[in-house]
Amino acid sequence: MAAPGYSEHDKSEDVKVLHSMGYAQELERRMSQFSNFAVSFSIICILSGGINSLAQATSGAGGAAIGIGWPLGCFVSLVFAVAMAQISSAYPTAGGLYHWGSILGNRFTGWLTAWFNLLGLVTVLGAINVGTYYFFMGSFGTPYFGLEDTTTTRIIFLAIITGAQALVNHMGIGLTAKLTDFSGYLIFATAIALSIVCLAAAPSYDIARLLTFANYSGEIGGNVWPQNSTMWVFLLGLLLPIYTITGYDASAHTSEETLKAAHSVPRAMVSSVLWSAAFGYIMLCSFVLMLPNMEDAAKQGWNVFFWAMNERVNPVVKDILYLAILLAQWLCGLATVTSVSRMIFAFSRDGGLPGSKALSKVSPTYRTPVAAIWTGSILAVLFVWFSSLVSIGDTPVYTIVVACTVIFLFFSFTIPIALGLFAWGTSKWNVMGPWNLGEGVFKLFAVLSIIAMILIFVIGVQPPNDWALYITVGFLVVTAIVWFGFEARRFQGPPIGDEVAKRAAEIAAAERAVGETGGAH
Repeated sequence: MAAPGYSEHDKSEDVKVLHSMGYAQELERRMSQFSNFAVSFSIICILSGGINSLAQATSGAGGAAIGIGWPLGCFVSLVFAVAMAQISSAYPTAGGLYHWGSILGNRFTGWLTAWFNLLGLVTVLGAINVGTYYFFMGSFGTPYFGLEDTTTTRIIFLAIITGAQALVNHMGIGLTAKLTDFSGYLIFATAIALSIVCLAAAPSYDIARLLTFANYSGEIGGNVWPQNSTMWVFLLGLLLPIYTITGYDASAHTSEETLKAAHSVPRAMVSSVLWSAAFGYIMLCSFVLMLPNMEDAAKQGWNVFFWAMNERVNPVVKDILYLAILLAQWLCGLATVTSVSRMIFAFSRDGGLPGSKALSKVSPTYRTPVAAIWTGSILAVLFVWFSSLVSIGDTPVYTIVVACTVIFLFFSFTIPIALGLFAWGTSKWNVMGPWNLGEGVFKLFAVLSIIAMILIFVIGVQPPNDWALYITVGFLVVTAIVWFGFEARRFQGPPIGDEVAKRAAEIAAAERAVGETGGAH
């Protein structure tokens, strides 16, 4: 059945682009532009990162960390989104970044992009669900059920919610898209409701508070950040928006399931960042205005959100909001499983991972990469389990991982963007997609992305996340060993040139196997 406004011609155009890149239409195209937007908007989820990472601002540079820091950090994310949108319009495939890295560079840069994006996605899935766990414990787990935060409780909780997210993904993109569409509306509605509740509970509207720099590093800020200068604390606080506004690459990862992908994906990617930035700003500013006073809020450290809600908000209203936030956080993880699995599927399709044959298999019944979905989900839980058993000094491994996640993800965004800067107009990239900024604008955003990546790396490896530097360097060393030791000889990369034509029979067979027909069905 064709979607409204999606003609036979549109469908054949989408499939033609995919065939021209040497791939079969194995996944099912059912996502509208809104659904493609909603999957990124759900992963960004201002109700997840925005709330769970609040202390990075309130126990850092105070009100200014939100009032000034949030728009600044969101702009950093937007720079990457705009540059990636330009590339995604020209190359709308699942696991987008990996292909862009290969096409605009070579098989090594594609492989490197895929590795870092995958590491980032698996760790971010773990981090999002850990955030959901702590939110659950603070809202209902401890107050109502008397649960204690132990590694066992955490891993059981994670296994249950991640398993449920994987199951929904397993059942087909139709169900996942319905839920992420709902999640898009839920995030808008809950963010507005939370903002109204905060503003209604605010003692006064002290707008100056949002522009006032403070320094709550060290003891007075519940040791969220070690003692530091005001400028550094402000820069460290940028990790709140930068960590929250990430995951918009999901729009690219679901390209092969999106109608009119070359048009829809870039728009969805940029709009998911803009809407998240705007609604997140209103919500977080309202929260800061509600705080009884900034000093007491800073002292609460990581518990600032629950403390403020307990102090100022009616218990029934508070619990209703908590339920909505919890559901939005679960849906955020659901969308992340979609993103991780499509990346694993796309990379395996070209033999990029151990067990690639199984990981790239698409279920004829559900039209989803089942093995990739469960593998990504299990890896995320195992990763959290392992990082829960290890503590480095006084720093919880979780915060180090969040810093690494941001570095890994943005590094995987930067590689294809930087390659695009040099490939523009050459034989590697001489045909632009329908969403085209023009050379000057793209190159400006590409240069800004590279500068932003340096900034993120520098901020990301400061104490208390100084271990992130060693972990990142360690991964680079391991990556070099794996590439030169094994993959350089074995890994072929995506099909290019004559290779695409040779695949025609394989493509037709793969499409028959999952029941894909040439016309709309």
